[in-house]
Amino acid sequence: MHTLMTVLAGAASLYMILIFIRIMLTWFSGADHGRPAELLCNITDPYLKWFRRFSILRVAALDLSPIVALAILSVVNNIFMTLARHGSITVGSILGLLLSVVWSAASFLLGFFLIILVLRLIAYLTRRNVYGSFWRIIDTLARPILFRINRIIFGQRLVRYQTGLFASIGALIALRVGLGFLVHIGTGFLTRLPV
Repeated sequence: MHTLMTVLAGAASLYMILIFIRIMLTWFSGADHGRPAELLCNITDPYLKWFRRFSILRVAALDLSPIVALAILSVVNNIFMTLARHGSITVGSILGLLLSVVWSAASFLLGFFLIILVLRLIAYLTRRNVYGSFWRIIDTLARPILFRINRIIFGQRLVRYQTGLFASIGALIALRVGLGFLVHIGTGFLTRLPV
């Protein structure tokens, strides 16, 4: 069993690397990558396409399905590695792994949106020319987050744009720190469950 789990963990790790390379290739879509890239697409695209069908994994122009696909593979890989190391795994350990992976993805998104909002605040405070394509992308990503957070904090009241940015950045920082603390406690509790 140890050898089988080690091989399966290695296969899951290799597949994660292939998916990561495939994701990187999409950033250079205009280039011709030849036969190796075509082979890579044939290996990884069926798995990635399964996640792309969920509309909830798209936020504005951002497609989060590859992150979720990698997170699921990470859980599977961790289960295989735990089984290879210890020969058994508890339900609590699996739940702890799932919570940890979900938090990793959520933490990444919170950090990403935090960076977007900080960039937008810096541009606003320095009075940058924000009509370029880069700033349009930043605004497209920032606008839904700003709207939702400001609606929660301020309700229907109108606030200045700068105030909304500061409030949203503060809320994201507090959410990231608070949830990180709760997830740390929850993961520790779950992994100690005897079941």
